[in-house]
Amino acid sequence: MSDTDGSTDDRRPPPDMPAVSPLDLPAESTEAQQPRRRISPKSPRQALQPEAAPPPPPRSQKARHPLVVVANFFLMSVVLVVLAGGAAYYFGTKRFNEPGPLTETTSVLVAPGADLDSISAQLQRHDVIDSPLIFSMAARFKKLESKLQAGEYLFQPAVSMRQVLDDLVSGRSVLHSVTLPEGLTSQAIVDRLNEDPVLTGDITTVPPDGALMPDTYKFTRGATRQQLIDQMERVQARALQEVWSRRAPGLPINTPEELVTLASIVEKETGRADERPRVAAVFINRLRKGMRLQSDPTVIYGIFGGAGRPPDWALTNAALEKMTPFNTYLIDGLPPSPIANPGRAALEAVANPSRTNELYFVADGTGGHAFSSTLEEHNRNVARWRQIRAEQAKAAAESPPSAATDPATGDAPADAATDEAPADAAPDGSADTN
Repeated sequence: MSDTDGSTDDRRPPPDMPAVSPLDLPAESTEAQQPRRRISPKSPRQALQPEAAPPPPPRSQKARHPLVVVANFFLMSVVLVVLAGGAAYYFGTKRFNEPGPLTETTSVLVAPGADLDSISAQLQRHDVIDSPLIFSMAARFKKLESKLQAGEYLFQPAVSMRQVLDDLVSGRSVLHSVTLPEGLTSQAIVDRLNEDPVLTGDITTVPPDGALMPDTYKFTRGATRQQLIDQMERVQARALQEVWSRRAPGLPINTPEELVTLASIVEKETGRADERPRVAAVFINRLRKGMRLQSDPTVIYGIFGGAGRPPDWALTNAALEKMTPFNTYLIDGLPPSPIANPGRAALEAVANPSRTNELYFVADGTGGHAFSSTLEEHNRNVARWRQIRAEQAKAAAESPPSAATDPATGDAPADAATDEAPADAAPDGSADTN
């Protein structure tokens, strides 16, 4: 096609292309090709209703696999067990630490060899704990079931299971005690132990005098008498070794056994701690001079031995002249063995006596003794003592009678020695001894 001027229009499309492009079509023609959605009007009530949730996605085929199901089951079981265990631990620990049901102080005796379960049941019977299961589990969890100790335990009201377990493991059981005074013979000590209602068993052999250390000994219920005797022997042997190693030089004592023998005499002569070194010095000075010891307790021991003298027996001049291996009025030097069990203070006094020249002592009426270095001074002290004795006898005749023996030893007290003169009396008739 050509214009009027006969020129050709080069902008014509090629013959193989459409005459009109879709982009050149009006918008109405594009919309006409898509289906239109029909709009349904909603009522106000329908507009307020929530729309339905879309359906869940289809379950994965992997989640339905048997291995996955089993793994999920075990994982859930583990979680439940952990939660249950945590809850049980929390509440068990709370019960274990809180105050218990005990309302009054109670003593429980745990027998030797008792196991954890029997101990737990015993504690429940005495209302010390209210849950043997929690108590036993706690002991096993702490690995303490084999460390519970036998003994007698005293539990206070409202004691917790934790405190009960601590007491059983530490062995803080009730301690009983027995006091054995210095100066007792071994037979007297055995008699006292046999009278104790808490101790058990028999003593196989009475130890020799001087082999036991007097003291106050503590023990738990169930301890045997022989165990206590063995302990006293060990304590005495250890103390003697220590004292002997620290003795003063130049003593007229050759062996530890001789030290115990002289200490036993000192122990029987005075009960006052401040006098022991001085009494020991008198005997040491006599041994150095070759003088006889002339000790009344040795005479009594020679007659009655470890049984002690009867309460109604009195030391007389005839007794002083009775020959025995222990009568230091008649023998030279020390007796063959101790006459009692001395305490450590008496051992120390003999090992380190006072530095004096005194050779005599006599009771002074006050529970102590008057010491002297010469016979003349000693005779004056004896005369003073006899006057005191006469006044005491007169007062006793005017008042009800009283015991004249020492209840601890069965012997007369130090100021109740005889005032009869021994065979080697001083010229004026007074004894030249204690």
